[in-house]
Amino acid sequence: MQALAERIGEAVVGLEFVGYTAFSFHGLKTAVPAPESVVNQCVVAMGRRAKYVWFGFADDTRLLFHLSQAGRFDIEPIAKATKPKGSVVRWKFSDGSALLLREFGTERKAGWWMLAPGDDGPLARLGPEPDSEEFFELIRTSADGRRIHTLLRDQRTVAGIGRGYSDDILHHARLSPFASLKSMDLAPRERLLDAIEFTLRDGLERERKRTGGLSENKLGEHFLVHGKHGLPCPVCGTDFAHVSYESYEVVYCPKCQTNGKVLADRRLSRLLK
Repeated sequence: MQALAERIGEAVVGLEFVGYTAFSFHGLKTAVPAPESVVNQCVVAMGRRAKYVWFGFADDTRLLFHLSQAGRFDIEPIAKATKPKGSVVRWKFSDGSALLLREFGTERKAGWWMLAPGDDGPLARLGPEPDSEEFFELIRTSADGRRIHTLLRDQRTVAGIGRGYSDDILHHARLSPFASLKSMDLAPRERLLDAIEFTLRDGLERERKRTGGLSENKLGEHFLVHGKHGLPCPVCGTDFAHVSYESYEVVYCPKCQTNGKVLADRRLSRLLK
């Protein structure tokens, strides 16, 4: 999302916001202020917090959006009049360009917010960023008993990592996704911090090579572990295993991360009964 915010900033900062077309009644999550309040205002800043991206206007109002799991983004050099499948909203700018937010699938969780000056909206519920001293201190000192994969995905604990990067981070750190901070001494905690820093930096460098929005290529195609269940681990050659949940899966290498142990998959166990 940081790379996307940078690309959007290059495209629209300095332009006036001239209007929008809402394609979905559930897309806009706020009623006040109205989007019309910033029509003909200049976009003066672009920012990101966790997986949210925002435009800042001259009166300190912000337009915030979140792609959720299936959201995609098109940067249109010339605003189109079409309504592609899954369209949520199209924002239009004074040079004739537009930004189109779309969502694939059926979850309908991608959305946007208008935030008045001083209002952080959904940002107020977020935890620290993964490169912050607050988060470093938590990893080094916490006795949290949750599974580490759960902790990394909890946006109230650390903002912006998510499922895909959690898989890759834990593989790089050689840690089981079922391990907990409570069970770790200092060495694995430091490996975890190093893995977070390396994985997120590498991901950002790769995403910065992308052009346009997120619809040209699927986000996350550079993941080493996430989504690779059944393929060989590039480190040891063992096939990646997974634990399935209703709406997602955890992928890991049994040799690199769990000393050869295959983690219990209750969903699969129920199917085999």
